[in-house]
Amino acid sequence: MEEIDINYFKKMELVVAQIISAEKIEGTDKLLKLQVSLGDENRTLVAGIAHQYSPDELIGKKIVVIKNLKPAKIRGIVSQGMLLAASNQKGEISILTPLKDIEPGSKIS
Repeated sequence: MEEIDINYFKKMELVVAQIISAEKIEGTDKLLKLQVSLGDENRTLVAGIAHQYSPDELIGKKIVVIKNLKPAKIRGIVSQGMLLAASNQKGEISILTPLKDIEPGSKIS
């Protein structure tokens, strides 16, 4: 495992987002298109979690996202960030969520 220093880590802008809408991306088994609120703006994220989460169960959830990730075009959709999730050796996924209710856009440090 490559070690990074604290300055490299500080370059990532991690924030709380709230999922506004979620839908499956046609022609895929794993991808969801998410609309999220970052407090002062809304963004689109593409996430490979459809095999573990249905769109309906995600709406309203608070998640952790990397805000300053370079946008990427996935299946014709521009993804403007990345949600953080944990996965185990069985392929199970758990999205990261804050334990307490905190407003979208809150910075994670």
